[in-house]
Amino acid sequence: MGLDTIIEITNGSLLLDNQLVLSEINLSVDKGEFVYIIGKVGSGKSSLIKSIIGEIKLTVGEGRVADFELHKLKTNQIPYLRRKIGTVFQDFQLLTDRTVYDNLLFVLKSTGWKNKAEIEQRIKDALEKVGLQNKENKMPNQLSGGEQQRVVIARALLNEPEIILADEPTGNLDPETSEDIVRLLHDIASTGRAVIMATHNYTLLKKFPARTLRCEKGMIVETEQMTEIDFESLME
Repeated sequence: MGLDTIIEITNGSLLLDNQLVLSEINLSVDKGEFVYIIGKVGSGKSSLIKSIIGEIKLTVGEGRVADFELHKLKTNQIPYLRRKIGTVFQDFQLLTDRTVYDNLLFVLKSTGWKNKAEIEQRIKDALEKVGLQNKENKMPNQLSGGEQQRVVIARALLNEPEIILADEPTGNLDPETSEDIVRLLHDIASTGRAVIMATHNYTLLKKFPARTLRCEKGMIVETEQMTEIDFESLME
């Protein structure tokens, strides 16, 4: 891996339920890089993301994420790998019975934080980064969809991860809010974190262009600028 490379997979293959999902994976992502992953449902986008967080094992080839070797990853290393990675989901996965502050507190406590002053500062900093200062006492159901997704991004940033993985983060949001979220993710990449975003939204790719990888026919290929017709045929 180069000095700035944070994710690298060489000649990799992924199996799911003994079925080959992706093969000949050759992927390199640098710190501060924003990358889209596109492809039909079932093409391997989510499997690739799951392999990066150690949920699906790299069965062939070599892979490194931060300082961890995916092809040699032991179960007891997975929690430490995941501290290097912030994950943003389409369906938020917030704890609906507690406030924004308590959602973030739960994550910090579960990853070993104990100092009250440090916890408060980390939560304050994370909420400021996503423009949600003064929302810490709100319940999730008092927030708009876009605000809930910003809480999810704040949650992903809590442990200062080197990588953000966003799996269809705008899937449940209206177009204007979706643009705000993608703009925020691009801003996060500009702070030196690698951001990988799986998406079905051509409009966002067009408005916020970045390096694009396509999962197709069991492989990952770099994609040149596509037309909307190309994109729609890919997503059918």
